[in-house]
Amino acid sequence: MDFDPELLDILRNARHIAAFTGAGVSAESGIPTFRDAQTGLWAKYRAEDLATPEAFRRDPVTVWNWYAWRRDLMRAVRPNPGHLAIAAMERLVGRVTVITQNVDGLHVQAGSSEVIELHGNIWHNRCTDCATSVPESELSADTPPVCPHCKGKIRPGVVWFGEALPTQAWTRAAEVLETADVFFCIGTSSLVEPAASLPRYARSCGRTVIQINPELTSHDEIAQYVLRGKAGEVLPALLKAAWPQVG
Repeated sequence: MDFDPELLDILRNARHIAAFTGAGVSAESGIPTFRDAQTGLWAKYRAEDLATPEAFRRDPVTVWNWYAWRRDLMRAVRPNPGHLAIAAMERLVGRVTVITQNVDGLHVQAGSSEVIELHGNIWHNRCTDCATSVPESELSADTPPVCPHCKGKIRPGVVWFGEALPTQAWTRAAEVLETADVFFCIGTSSLVEPAASLPRYARSCGRTVIQINPELTSHDEIAQYVLRGKAGEVLPALLKAAWPQVG
């Protein structure tokens, strides 16, 4: 795989890299994207119809059971070479910040130390009434579980359709774009706002934007460099090309 020598120089000279990742990165580990069809008992549902506050209020049992099924699918999933390459960048660049739309926690598993989860984390739980976080080990046997503090219903700690992104995470992401030299846009369809606006903001801040995706998206028009392919193939090759001495 050949890369523009100028791109390799940019990476070697970077002091802070931001990696913005989407569902395509997790899909390489075997996690279905929201655009994939549901399977088994869930084939009659659309993911977009279950991942909403309204759905949880209307039928909390079904929504909780769907997330329990999704968690079971993810328990055996491991980070793929794309996740590992992003984590490996930390040994090569002064600072690497991951900004992810994914809720699976795989970037942390891979070893990335600075991860901003824009859409929350599927392994977290919080009360719908008092907003208290409840670890999985303390969940009651009810469906959905009951909050040990106020007896409210426990929900997954993810951002549902129609909900605002967590203020702290969004603020941190904006701050990163003001300091990072390079902005990777990896495996994201550019369809989900407001997260999809981050590459445009990065470009407006004068950052070098690098798009990695097997398919064309609207981010291709924003990026100075477009690398066509899967993250798990492109990123390891890119790191080896930029830092051949590392192996």
